[in-house]
Amino acid sequence: MNKIRRYICIAVAALLLLVLVPYGIHLIRDKRAKEEAPEYVFLYAENQIADYPTTQGANRFADLVFERTDGRIKILVKPDAELGSEMQVIQQMQYGGIAFARISLSQLAEYIPEMNVLQMPYLYSGPEHMWRVLDGEIGDEFLLKTREHDLVGLSWYDAGARNFYSTSPITCLEDIKGMNIRVQESDMMADMVSALGANPSKIVYSEVYSAIEQGIVDGAENNWPSYEAMRHYIVARYYTIDEHTRVPELQICSKAVWDKLSEDDQKILEECARESALYERTLWAEREKSSREVAEESGITVIELSPEEKLRFRNAMASVYTRYCGDQMDVLKAIMEY
Repeated sequence: MNKIRRYICIAVAALLLLVLVPYGIHLIRDKRAKEEAPEYVFLYAENQIADYPTTQGANRFADLVFERTDGRIKILVKPDAELGSEMQVIQQMQYGGIAFARISLSQLAEYIPEMNVLQMPYLYSGPEHMWRVLDGEIGDEFLLKTREHDLVGLSWYDAGARNFYSTSPITCLEDIKGMNIRVQESDMMADMVSALGANPSKIVYSEVYSAIEQGIVDGAENNWPSYEAMRHYIVARYYTIDEHTRVPELQICSKAVWDKLSEDDQKILEECARESALYERTLWAEREKSSREVAEESGITVIELSPEEKLRFRNAMASVYTRYCGDQMDVLKAIMEY
């Protein structure tokens, strides 16, 4: 009798194993799938190449957000202007077509003209001055202004100082007069070039190399990493350091997307954006140094304007200040004295 009971117990146990083990495995798989499946998957637009500092900063932002939301929010960074030009990206973000992006202030100022004051030519004495402004009350106020235009400013990224580069040397104000110079799709940048006596040509970033090579333009203006990354130093062999503008860049979020998120998630995004900005600035400093070395090793000619000549360039900007800061001269003055 005991043997029969023992056999029955063994048979029941075996049956339970056959039934419950697969069920248990199924529950574990369902739990893992639930844990691994993000609640949100968002696109992040970036027009630079994969190893560029701003792109790496974007990837750090995405990683931090994924980690701190336990995988609920996944951000896919799309470099190389895969999602369109910066102007196209801004338009899509205003109705939620793209969730996040890193956008140049010069492009954003086309939609938010008040922001032009932050990128006026020869405004900052150096990088330390700019970061005091942007990381302080003035910078925070301008981040909030984006919300009036269906965008949410998250943090400021570095883009260094912009300088002129060309197919013939620019050593003084007279040299640039009459030149055809590529500028971003920005009215302010076009007016700056015009004020110097040159002819601005608005050409998208990806087409600058061929435009210089084919003689459509005589040069362009940008920072060292952009000059090196797109190999513009091959076709424009003269790089003139005048530091005419320090144009910061912004990490922004679509307000349509932002409003769908909880306050806790919004706070996480802001914290991660600011952390990624500090990371990007470190990378930028390293990249700026290495990019200049690469360009110089190729045999380019670097021209540094004398203080007297730089003052002549600065004085030529009076009309630009009046046009873009007419009702913000007090803000302009505050930035200069900050």
